[in-house]
Amino acid sequence: MRLRMAARLVRGLLVAIAATGLMASAQAQEKKIKIGVVFDLTGPLAGGGSELNYVGAKIILDHFAKTGVEGYKIEAVYADAQSKPDIAINESVRLLEQEKVDMVLGFFSSAQCVPVAARVEQLKKFMWMTTCISSAVFNEKGYKYVFRPQASGDQFGMMTMDFIAQNAKAKFGKEPKDLRVAIIHEDGAYGVDVSKGNEAGAKKAGFNVVMKEGYSATAPDLSALVTKLKRAKPDVIFHTGYNPDITLLLRQAREQGLKFGALMGHGAGYGVYEKLKEGMGADATYIFNADPISIWLANQKTMDPKLPAVIKMVGEEFDKIRPGVAIRSAHVGIGASNTYVFMADVLPRAIKKYGGVDPDALRKAALDTDIPEGGTMLGFGVKFYGEGTPMAGQNERSFPVVIQYLDDKSHVVWPKSQAQREAVLPLPKGTTYSNQ
Repeated sequence: MRLRMAARLVRGLLVAIAATGLMASAQAQEKKIKIGVVFDLTGPLAGGGSELNYVGAKIILDHFAKTGVEGYKIEAVYADAQSKPDIAINESVRLLEQEKVDMVLGFFSSAQCVPVAARVEQLKKFMWMTTCISSAVFNEKGYKYVFRPQASGDQFGMMTMDFIAQNAKAKFGKEPKDLRVAIIHEDGAYGVDVSKGNEAGAKKAGFNVVMKEGYSATAPDLSALVTKLKRAKPDVIFHTGYNPDITLLLRQAREQGLKFGALMGHGAGYGVYEKLKEGMGADATYIFNADPISIWLANQKTMDPKLPAVIKMVGEEFDKIRPGVAIRSAHVGIGASNTYVFMADVLPRAIKKYGGVDPDALRKAALDTDIPEGGTMLGFGVKFYGEGTPMAGQNERSFPVVIQYLDDKSHVVWPKSQAQREAVLPLPKGTTYSNQ
């Protein structure tokens, strides 16, 4: 009798131990962060740069999926926003509520970021934006859970105006007040925000703004806009667009004989050289673009010593995916660098200092971020405006640069501290759009 009771007791203990082991194993398996990743993989925004941002972000996420972060497994769940704001919202909510992701990351279009940020904040979930630039995402919103290391749109617009202002006399032979400039833009949150920066920069420089107009990025015909530009006779056109609207505008400009001295683009479609070359051929040469610096052009001598190896890895992985590309788009580096900041800086701190990956831990860890200039692959630093400030959640240390496409290569030409060569200004005589 005693032997039978002892045997039952031992069996019970074994069952209890096994159950405890299973529970411990289950708990160990639950130590992971699920990241919902939203980009446009189809629709016009895909070719305008969103798909390349996705590639850059995915390279970094795949890397950390192999290594984990502070004992946490990394699981990415991807969604296609299909170049539509309503789908971006729906997919973000689906990822958070049905897929049970811990946060959402990505987002290319400002027209998506503005409403998605409001919805994510309402749900008290964490959002990390890698790409979109509109200031309207944050301005006076008072968000607590939404963060963006990327530069803001007004910085893009101000940067290109400053570049032309500093070169007006030397390159165009004109005082800024005599330089005729046109500001045109797609009429979404992205284009409107950059154009405001253009306007502020033009006012500061004292330029003669001869035209300012928005248009729909999905417009099937931009010939009327080209006609207005011909009448305005600008020396410099400042354009904010995606693609295929950029290609459509410049094709119709060529057909109608529009002439100017320089074309200044602002990210998005202007950051995808392959698409520009595909649509314009040799006329893609001499175009300018404002964007965060390509990680492959950034000055590695002034960079955090651990980053060149990461840049090399991103380049090698991208070359496997897109072999033979003439210029590795800056969009790839933007997606990679801004994702890396979260994975290598914010996430480890959330786990170690704040105990996990819930929205408040991630929020506190993001607010603690203090990366100096040279501490990211894009060259700039990261420090977020804090709660109670007008742009809470925006990186105060980010900045774009101006590049020019020459001989199937991109060259940084502004600011002087980052410049690799002198800009070719104005368009050389004999080129398609030159007014010389």
